[in-house]
Amino acid sequence: GFRYYVVGSCEFNSSKLNDIEFTLSYYYNKLEYIRFSSSVGKYVGHTEHGIKNAERWNNGPEVITIRGEKERYCFRNVGVFTESALTKS
Repeated sequence: GFRYYVVGSCEFNSSKLNDIEFTLSYYYNKLEYIRFSSSVGKYVGHTEHGIKNAERWNNGPEVITIRGEKERYCFRNVGVFTESALTKS
């Protein structure tokens, strides 16, 4: 069968917003075909299909919405992640 999934992640070294990178990767059949990275600020396609979607999403409302995810998702939760890790080490 075919498998489609999306992986979002926040990578950080401190709780400062500019030290956090948010990525959202789309996969189909274990192959990443498109990725948004907050450090790049846009979608980047890795396959023919991904390149077409990236072009469309970067020119539409999708890119504006996803740019806010670093602050909405990562920054809100970085304190929770940090506290949890520090109390267990």
